[in-house]
Amino acid sequence: MRHLSAEMLAAGSQQPDPISSAGNAQLGIAAVVGIAVIVVLITRFKLHAFLALTVGSLALGAVAAAPLDKAIASFTTGLGDTVSGVGVLIALGAILGKLLADSGGADQIVDTILAKAGRRTIPWAMALIAGIIGLPMFFEVGLVLLIPVVLLVAKRGNFSVMRVGIPALAGLSVMHGLVPPHPGPLVAIDAIHANLGVTLALGLLVGIPTLIVAGPLFGKVAARWVDTTPPEGVVPERATADLERRPGFGITLVTVLLPVALMLAKALTDIVVDDAENTVQRVMDVVGDPMIALLVAVLVAMFTLGRSAGFSKDRLSSTVGASLGPIAGILLIVGAGGGFKQTLVDVGIGEMILDLSRDWSIPALLLGWLIAVGIRLATGSATVATVSAAGLVAPLAADMSSAQAALVVLAVGAGSLFFSHVNDAGFWLVKEYFGMSVGQTIKSWSVMETIISVVALVLLLLLSLVL
Repeated sequence: MRHLSAEMLAAGSQQPDPISSAGNAQLGIAAVVGIAVIVVLITRFKLHAFLALTVGSLALGAVAAAPLDKAIASFTTGLGDTVSGVGVLIALGAILGKLLADSGGADQIVDTILAKAGRRTIPWAMALIAGIIGLPMFFEVGLVLLIPVVLLVAKRGNFSVMRVGIPALAGLSVMHGLVPPHPGPLVAIDAIHANLGVTLALGLLVGIPTLIVAGPLFGKVAARWVDTTPPEGVVPERATADLERRPGFGITLVTVLLPVALMLAKALTDIVVDDAENTVQRVMDVVGDPMIALLVAVLVAMFTLGRSAGFSKDRLSSTVGASLGPIAGILLIVGAGGGFKQTLVDVGIGEMILDLSRDWSIPALLLGWLIAVGIRLATGSATVATVSAAGLVAPLAADMSSAQAALVVLAVGAGSLFFSHVNDAGFWLVKEYFGMSVGQTIKSWSVMETIISVVALVLLLLLSLVL
């Protein structure tokens, strides 16, 4: 992830000369057409988001009257810059998540917390479990991992599935939308040139109360609204049921939280020390760098998780290799989103939005949220919504403090979660696993996602008044 040195801040605040001489009206039409092409290709023609973003970027350049060769150069430059900025972090996060799942470390966290939770605190325990596991794991992976636990707890404790399921879903979703190293927040941080440590700290600060409201508290309401019985045979066996031993709870928790602690320590050092020549500052600049923090966590996890589970060197190697294949599509989507963002900036749409926001007096934070909401509702993809909205509002954050820029990143992430419905793969995944109708899924899952989005926005607006 890019660091916010003074030189890079200055560079980030300077917009490139537009490759198009079109007026604001034509640029506005170009932005609408580009986004509309992406939406139609994804929703109507079911085209993969990577291809849709690529075609949409070219359509954007064509309508903005930009030379085709320069539009292509903008797209490829943006794609390359984005992948180089976040690609390694996404890969390292995927490896850490795979080690956590396959070693039994995730199951150990689940079993230990549930063993200590009383009946009244079970929904809160499910939210805590999902929040911890959701830190290094992608949403879909965490969901598949937790579904057997949710249904088992519901059956043994005679709980409504919604009562324990909603807190788990909320925990995963909050982490996915608001907390790096998930792909959406990472690419927004890269586009807006925000500080990752500050964004991580503020993401946790906003995410915890948001999770409480959308998880355990809304779970009570959802349990009254929706009464569902999951279909027989839909739940997979726990992946680590055949392991002879698992890593301990304490060492697993330390491993999962290690990269978070290192990045937060760097952010705290930047605030307290703020001296580039100080030895402590220089050390923390290295160990708290997102790539180094995640790399250290992965190397530590190979011993604390993999070796503790009895993995041989070959098993460790195959586990790492297996974690990389599934993220190829995510990397391509994120990269193409970066290409689309760069095309938006280079044709002059970034400057146009900057001018309009001044005329309309719309805060960048609210504008980013609204744009992400619109794209999320249209495409169903939180990642597409995040990368597109971040590119559009990036010029507004050029002269902001690190805290304000981080709030804009989080507002975009919050907007990308708004009202998941029938064009979102996550909607159908939840529906099928919990055995719900479309209406029941909307009343539970879709409403929960909307609560996360709105509560997070309110908290971010309140924070913007004091930071």
